[in-house]
Amino acid sequence: MTSEDQPLEPTFYDAVGGEPTFRKLVDEFYAGVAEDPLLRPMYPEEDLGPAAERLRMFLVQYWGGPGTYSQLRGHPRLRMRHAPFTVGPRQRDAWLLHMRHAVDTLNLPAEQEATLWEYLERAAMFMVNTMEE
Repeated sequence: MTSEDQPLEPTFYDAVGGEPTFRKLVDEFYAGVAEDPLLRPMYPEEDLGPAAERLRMFLVQYWGGPGTYSQLRGHPRLRMRHAPFTVGPRQRDAWLLHMRHAVDTLNLPAEQEATLWEYLERAAMFMVNTMEE
């Protein structure tokens, strides 16, 4: 039996339900952002749809799904792409609040939920570019 005959370990993307799971996560997240007076101004597009699609593609790719994000947008360069916006502790906390709600709607098994949440917390901390209020 060759290594090619061995079944591959499923990716996190596959294990949590693939694209529908990440679509639900992002849709729930942006429903909160749309009503948030601190975060909504950070999205200059009138329609949040394009921002939601970018986040969904990024998360899908990050967790082992199709690489559409990089095909369409190149390297993620997350800090560079967010540099024009003030991301301080208040913005981080508001982002995490809406993302926490979105994660909770997925009803993932505890281990998967913890893995996803740990990444999202780290990502939110990484985006902070000012400590000023």
